[in-house]
Amino acid sequence: MSTGPGADSAPVHQPTLDTRGRGGRFSGKLFGDTFSSLRIRNYRLFFTGAIVSNTGTWMARITQDWLVLSLTGSAAAVGITTALQFLPMLLFGLYGGVIADRYPKRRLLLVSQAALGLCGLALAVLTLSGSVQVWHVYLIAFLLGMVTVVDNPARQTFVSEMVGPKQLRNAVSLNSANFQSARLIGPAVAGVLIAGVGSGWAFLLNGLSFLAPLASLLLMRTSELHKVERAPRGKGQLREGLRYVAGRPDLIWPIVLVGFIGTFGFNFPIWLTAFSGDVFHVGAGAYGLLNTLMAAGSLVGALAAARRGSTRLRMLVITAAVFGVLEIAAALSPAFWLFALLLVPIGLLGLTVNITANSAVQMATDPAMRGRVMSLYMMVFAGGTPIGAPLLGWVTDTYGARVGFVAGGAISLAAAVVVGLVLARVGGLKVAMRWRRGHPQVRFVARERLATAA
Repeated sequence: MSTGPGADSAPVHQPTLDTRGRGGRFSGKLFGDTFSSLRIRNYRLFFTGAIVSNTGTWMARITQDWLVLSLTGSAAAVGITTALQFLPMLLFGLYGGVIADRYPKRRLLLVSQAALGLCGLALAVLTLSGSVQVWHVYLIAFLLGMVTVVDNPARQTFVSEMVGPKQLRNAVSLNSANFQSARLIGPAVAGVLIAGVGSGWAFLLNGLSFLAPLASLLLMRTSELHKVERAPRGKGQLREGLRYVAGRPDLIWPIVLVGFIGTFGFNFPIWLTAFSGDVFHVGAGAYGLLNTLMAAGSLVGALAAARRGSTRLRMLVITAAVFGVLEIAAALSPAFWLFALLLVPIGLLGLTVNITANSAVQMATDPAMRGRVMSLYMMVFAGGTPIGAPLLGWVTDTYGARVGFVAGGAISLAAAVVVGLVLARVGGLKVAMRWRRGHPQVRFVARERLATAA
């Protein structure tokens, strides 16, 4: 297995609605296919440390939202907190990608993970001392966002250095499965801690949880990492990354789609707190249950994505459209149990959209540009939150939780339809309809095939 510079280079794709992964289908049985990346020691260490810190992160997220709601009684304030945490990604995200392409990613992660842990400990001290105010939460949320500007592209692109090109898609999917597994545990633990001993202890455990990824990074064998050529220091690297993406329809349109969905369709902290408090009038325990149900669906989606050996943009578009439809259905649910059950497929499809777009973009990008491209991806996906969260928080406060949730689902659905039509046009495809066994079928077919058939 080559580990020299450019060893995991990816060929340039022509724009198409069917972009297959380079790794092909992995050999072995179902279990081996799904968890094949864990055979690599460095990735096992990374995975183990991440599940500990991810659990702490989810505990802190749930506790932070509930703390802000308790201090202010406003869903808009929860939206402001979320917006401040993602605002740095919108403002400085592309610069984080330049840094990730220029410096060793393992060293960057050692610094960023330590900084994230310190932020968690600071919020724990403020809360346990009884002196916490909402502006403290706002400030720490912003500081977390500043650290994430570098941490996110470094962590996203470090995966390829640990596993190589053939296992990249599987590792990206397992990272998401890791995050969602922690989401199953974190909210439940947070709910118990909030009700039992208070929010401060949840923040304290989150801060301490970052010791695990720091230990995993220190224990890695650097000689086993896949060497990737780093971008030299120079002018115009940011513009170079933007030009690279602008000239690649197979990169730019998936990024546009996840941008709309991330900005308007992923505002669950706002909607779940509002539905828990204002619509169904349930407490912190039920709020934690809603997050756990969504995480269960997301985990199933991540494991299914790890099993798949290809990345298809057609599936990305269809999944995004169904995701929007289910959000609208959940928003109109008359009963708590129906709302809760719909969160499972919503979590599954939302995670599938993210993984499919993430892996398609990484696999189609040259390794020397990957940090900048993924920083643009994360800037669009997460950086839109400072726009979407306050806007939909205001809609939720003004017109009600149901209207806010419907708006997010409708925008996601519209974005999926428009991007699907654009990709079909760019890829030289047309919509073909036919009847099969008494049912209509709709699919995309190359114009040349339609002409031949005619």
